[in-house]
Amino acid sequence: MRRDDLDDMAELLGDPEVMAFYPSPKNREQAQAWIAWNQDNYERHGYGLWVVETHDGQFVGDCGLTWQDVNGEPRLEVGYHIRVPRQGHGLATEAAGACRDFARRNTTADRLVAIIHPENLASRRVAEKIGMRRLEDDHGGPLVRTVMGMEL
Repeated sequence: MRRDDLDDMAELLGDPEVMAFYPSPKNREQAQAWIAWNQDNYERHGYGLWVVETHDGQFVGDCGLTWQDVNGEPRLEVGYHIRVPRQGHGLATEAAGACRDFARRNTTADRLVAIIHPENLASRRVAEKIGMRRLEDDHGGPLVRTVMGMEL
């Protein structure tokens, strides 16, 4: 994810359907901060959320690995956002599965999680398809979130 991805990321993160299970869609400035946060993650950890594209370079969304606080403990999370017209075609599952495999080979984490709003059934299906199961609820933020996970 680079600065020149700002237009695509602002459109993705500003889409009310994509961000339906977040407190609100992100504005352009927040999308710019999202890119900067991921660039910081790349430098700090060697990974973060990456841009997802088709083989011909068409922007699809983002997916990757970030460290998140879950009930007071740091956990490695796989996260994904796919543009609405491209949802339902297995792209999030393919990208999340690749991130799971990357985490197994390139991190010291012993568990991978996905933090999902309880009503986000599509995201939960992605997590299940890559081998995750429901672990617990996270009560650390303004919303209760379901934590899906698996051993690495």
